[in-house]
Amino acid sequence: MAAAMAPQNILPALARGGGPAKPVEGFLSVTRARRLRREMSPTELRLWSVLRQRPAGLQFRRQHPLGPFVLDFFCRSAALAIEVDGMAHDFEARANRDAMRDEWLTAKGVATLRIPAAEVHRNLEGVITYIVSLSLGRTPPPHDVRSPSPPKRGEDDLP
Repeated sequence: MAAAMAPQNILPALARGGGPAKPVEGFLSVTRARRLRREMSPTELRLWSVLRQRPAGLQFRRQHPLGPFVLDFFCRSAALAIEVDGMAHDFEARANRDAMRDEWLTAKGVATLRIPAAEVHRNLEGVITYIVSLSLGRTPPPHDVRSPSPPKRGEDDLP
């Protein structure tokens, strides 16, 4: 009797034809992210015009794919997703999807900061200040700023 064959991911077979061997979910997220970068809202463009300048030395990515989601902005060093929420996010169905997304991101160690689009238009400088402050608070210090290594034996005995 022949052993039952396990279902196979067909993407590797497609990859043999020259395409990349990526999980289907990730591939679709990357494709979607590329499209979303071309179709950013005016509010997202306004925020990106400042975040792309690396305030306080922080690197932000726009329309960043992470798992099955595409984040408006992402600071990897702070593990912080920044979502610009327009009026559509006020409806119950969208709010429920946002809550499920936030829960998934939290399980992966990523915090989500939701900013109303109106606030980006009203107070861009304040929004940037808050994003930078929160990001810096979540970013581990560089290696050379951490507590010093203990002295080697005998160093304290030197005159």
